[in-house]
Amino acid sequence: MAPPPARLSREMRLETDPDLRRRRWMVGLSLIGTAIGQVVSLYQFGMLRRLPDPPVDVFDSERVNASDYAYARLQTPDAFLMTITYGLTAALAAAGGRTRAERNPAIPVALTLKAAFDVATNLRLAREEWRDNQALCAYCQTASLISMATLALSLPETLRAVRGAT
Repeated sequence: MAPPPARLSREMRLETDPDLRRRRWMVGLSLIGTAIGQVVSLYQFGMLRRLPDPPVDVFDSERVNASDYAYARLQTPDAFLMTITYGLTAALAAAGGRTRAERNPAIPVALTLKAAFDVATNLRLAREEWRDNQALCAYCQTASLISMATLALSLPETLRAVRGAT
């Protein structure tokens, strides 16, 4: 049973238990992921002319994000899809009340599965990125780290949800 909206509002804004602290980190990281996707989207759609990179030879975000690789899915610049996926992750991290692992275990399980899918997808895409461009996108690789951190942060609540459901 879902908590009433007033209680949910109070819990999300004021409670400080470990699950909510981790969930806030996951929301924050996911929103950084959406911001990264937005910046790259602006470049891929011609609204930004440059994507600065750290001074490391393996990074050439402009080449990667202007290549065939970046436009090969759904006839859409791939960073637009990135904003959607990180927005969904943020929504899953934010969904449910403080006791969602016990009352609605499907939500934390879905979050962990989504984060694991993102990590696997990001690793596959990094291989493609390198294979097709002999370079990596610094923005994309930062997003990969965000997905890995999200997966790690999601595990304690999901393990408790799974244990409680059995």
